Amino acid sequence: MTASEQAAGQAQRWVLQFCHGYDGPFLDCARQYAVLFKGTPYKVCTVYLTGKPSAEVERGSASDEVIFLDYSSAQVRGLKLGAVRDFRRIAASRDFALCIAHRFKPIYVALLGSDLPVIGVHHAFGDYKRRSRQLFANFFRKRLALLGVSNAVRDDMRACLPSWPAERIETLYNRIDVEAVQAEQVSREAAREHLGLPQDAWVVGNVGRLHPDKDQATLIRGFAQALPQLPAGSLLAIMGSGRLEAQLKALAVELGISESVRFLGQVPHARRYFKAFDVFALTSDHEPFGMVLLEAMAAGVPVICSDCGGAPEVVDKADALFAFADDAALCVCLLSVANADTQPSMQSVQARFSDAGAYARFWSLPMVRFMQSRVS
Repeated sequence: MTASEQAAGQAQRWVLQFCHGYDGPFLDCARQYAVLFKGTPYKVCTVYLTGKPSAEVERGSASDEVIFLDYSSAQVRGLKLGAVRDFRRIAASRDFALCIAHRFKPIYVALLGSDLPVIGVHHAFGDYKRRSRQLFANFFRKRLALLGVSNAVRDDMRACLPSWPAERIETLYNRIDVEAVQAEQVSREAAREHLGLPQDAWVVGNVGRLHPDKDQATLIRGFAQALPQLPAGSLLAIMGSGRLEAQLKALAVELGISESVRFLGQVPHARRYFKAFDVFALTSDHEPFGMVLLEAMAAGVPVICSDCGGAPEVVDKADALFAFADDAALCVCLLSVANADTQPSMQSVQARFSDAGAYARFWSLPMVRFMQSRVS
């Protein structure tokens, strides 16, 4: 049964999407879930708990209505009673069928502020490690179902909530609008000019905060080991800023490769420039998903990544994986890519990580049918 058929007879019913904020990747997360209801009788109202009103965010939310509650981070600590009152008012304003809430705070507010069935979407590990959160989820389990952005996140939640049926904690991968991302990405030449990279260099790219979780230290060490066997003039280009910048620069100096490592700082709309890279390397520890890998693949750039968290589910190729924090294994991967002429499979991206693929997956989930049965 299609989504339209399932929703037949419920014209003008609404879905309430509740997001903590729209910073970083979370605006596109809102878009991803709003477009799941495109072509159905459901309309989507997206509510942002934090963040100033923005016309750009309204457009990017792909929703029929967008509401900004404009709370500060400090205001949504503790019991969040004001947010619960605001949510209750919004939930009562029209005929909502269900709520999709991203991250724990919006899930908490949605369950306390309404009687709606709630699908909670989790984008990180450890959200239910705390006993208090386990008790809260168990109390509301009759109208709560959970989605993880990867099997790794899903399995983390299942381990924390062992009494829950497996079909109430499922996976719905993050995804991209492949055509829109590709249309936004500039040519290799223009990308290198913008980033100040030489046109003829072989470039290893990395994007992320300069933080221990991203483990750029292993990236620098692995690149240093591979450099003598890489094409002449090869470079490592790292986009991002953070507290480890001085330490990472010192490591490059210590290894004698400072001239071959470019710290590009924070680059607005970084994914536009991914064609500047000849390979994209992600060295993170327990990355929940790895959206940057999809964006690099959309640019036609080969990707390699550490074998932990959700990132291996995106790459899905054993020869593109290396053991976390293993600079020697990373070196081998870099040399393999440098000596091969390969491109990522866009067929796989379209099938598993596109809006169309997610649409089919979402409407087939037992939890979605269960939630619909509660409101039919």
